[in-house]
Amino acid sequence: MQTTGKITRDSLMTLEAYSKYRKDNKAAIMAHRRLRSVPLGEHINVQFESETSIRYQIQEMLRLEKIFEADAIDQEIEAYAPLVPEGRNWKATMLIEYPDVNERKRELARLIGVEDRLFVEVEGHARVYAIADEDMDRENDEKTSAVHFVRFELSPAMCAAVKAGAGVKLGCDHTHYPAHVTIPAESLASLASDLR
Repeated sequence: MQTTGKITRDSLMTLEAYSKYRKDNKAAIMAHRRLRSVPLGEHINVQFESETSIRYQIQEMLRLEKIFEADAIDQEIEAYAPLVPEGRNWKATMLIEYPDVNERKRELARLIGVEDRLFVEVEGHARVYAIADEDMDRENDEKTSAVHFVRFELSPAMCAAVKAGAGVKLGCDHTHYPAHVTIPAESLASLASDLR
């Protein structure tokens, strides 16, 4: 799957070409996604997206839904392409994971606003809080959603520091979910490749 810097209809594979590609490359794509997945505490997983992961997501949707018409392909691109990082930011899917349905319902009620309390902290720089759910509101007065889309905007100095090897913490300071983790070196190396 070739990255081009911009996902367009012409840069996607046909269903036939993708079917062959998928057989040969699914394990590598899954490894890429695992590398960019950072658990935060026991119940939040932050999946940092990339052009590769979003291309895969779009191609999978086209394959599963057997979409081949231009307008429908454009709709898939419009839905997912905004999740590709743009050189000065990281974009991620935040998943709140509670296997037990009753516990999940209770915790989603307690965690209203958690997506706005998610942050990254580049060594030597101030925290950058997530900008969440720009496409639509994913919570109400009763509960938050189990899935949020977040963006972390980094300054040029932060980008340079990450590319030079600075450590980065991922954290949350929500009252009911205080947690932080240092992003593992291998994952951070992949995230650094998103920055210009």
